[in-house]
Amino acid sequence: MSQIKQHNFVNEVSKANAEKTASEVGLSSDKADTATHGTHETLSDINRRTGRNMPQAIATAAILVVAIVSCLIISIDVFIVLMAIFMVLALWELHVDFATLGLRIPFVTLSICSLVTIFATYYAKWHAVAMASGITASLLLTVICATLSSTISDRTMQAVEKKLDGSNRSSYEHTLFTNTSVSLFVVLYIPLLASCIVLALTNTKYAVAHAMLLVFLPALSDTGGLFAGAWLGKHKLSPRISPKKSVEGLIGSMLFAIIGAYAIIAGFYGSSWFNFWWMPLVMGISSGIIGTFGDLCASMLKRDIGIKDMGHLLKGHGGVLDRVDSILLCGPVLLVLLQLAHF
Repeated sequence: MSQIKQHNFVNEVSKANAEKTASEVGLSSDKADTATHGTHETLSDINRRTGRNMPQAIATAAILVVAIVSCLIISIDVFIVLMAIFMVLALWELHVDFATLGLRIPFVTLSICSLVTIFATYYAKWHAVAMASGITASLLLTVICATLSSTISDRTMQAVEKKLDGSNRSSYEHTLFTNTSVSLFVVLYIPLLASCIVLALTNTKYAVAHAMLLVFLPALSDTGGLFAGAWLGKHKLSPRISPKKSVEGLIGSMLFAIIGAYAIIAGFYGSSWFNFWWMPLVMGISSGIIGTFGDLCASMLKRDIGIKDMGHLLKGHGGVLDRVDSILLCGPVLLVLLQLAHF
């Protein structure tokens, strides 16, 4: 009898231990589910605050940084080729975006002229003269090609207008004028500003450092503005144009760019920058202000076109032009500052 009682007692203890273990496992599972759910909520909140898919954005940014730094390590020539590729992609995005509004820009002509201008600016003996000549030729050829394109594609419309005694002639002229104006805008926006970046890489022993300043300062400005605006932004900068832009984001843009400027200049220029200790400060402030202004201008353009992003090539960032717009606009100012510092 005692053995039976002892056996029953052992079974009851084993059953109780099993129930306790199952309960603990259930609690652990619930905690794990709660933690996982909390992680998803945190990630969703970050994506909501920044307006981006942050894992994709970070992965894309890392790939771009590796690609740019690798090109600079190999040689400046390879970096120029990478710039040319990005420039053609940006031109294609504008070509597609404007086409949604019925506006035609001569993409092939613009691409050829832009490539010739970029490479001539860097490899010609007289860099500035080559740049000016290339941009002038681009403007003239763009006007000619845009006019011919509009004239040829709209010849049917012309025939109809003649039959209507020219009553609708003004609509054709407006279309021709608009196409030509948009094409000229594209020349001044992408090839001209990209040529300023290339010009900054000529006649200097600090070409790699210049390239890093020209590319990474605007990028750091965008990063600082994104995070400062997402977590600290309370005072809207321009709610009608871009509701997410804030004064705090602008300050964050300038701070990130200033820190980046001091880090790059101190790391690459040695002691030669001590006499121009104020230059990184001016570069950072300029990059922050111009980068933010460039984003606002791009927002206005995208709103007029009726799109959210210029393209979808760079996951988490939008299109190529969404990534390089601030770099292009900061290029001329940083070029002037680098010339003033005699770097």
